[in-house]
Amino acid sequence: MRPVDDSGVARAFEACPAPARARLLALRELIFRTAAETSGVGDIEETLKWGEPAYLTTASQSGSTIRIGWKKPHAMQYAIYFNCQTSLVDTFRTLFPGEFRFEGHRAIVFDVADAVPADSLALCIAAALTYHRSKRQA
Repeated sequence: MRPVDDSGVARAFEACPAPARARLLALRELIFRTAAETSGVGDIEETLKWGEPAYLTTASQSGSTIRIGWKKPHAMQYAIYFNCQTSLVDTFRTLFPGEFRFEGHRAIVFDVADAVPADSLALCIAAALTYHRSKRQA
């Protein structure tokens, strides 16, 4: 597992209940792996946005920010968040009907007991990481 270099991000993970933390760290690894495997994305920056771990394509400017987190009222749920001003979640809803649970136009939500369809989720992550590049090519 890749070490967390940013102390604020490390504290955000530490503040999560253990079951949610394990799932969020797995999402984090999927984000980094997908970025490395997706042409044109390059290195991604890990930082905090709204107190949650966020992943930005600072070097390439190819994509839209991705955040991951959990909410205290729903401690056994966690989510991956996308910019709600994009069409990303609507696209995911069309591509993967019934495969994910969506929250409005901004998130895919999981229970810690859920099996995560990693291949489908990686496609969603890759779409977010290349969102601006795809818009420029359209």
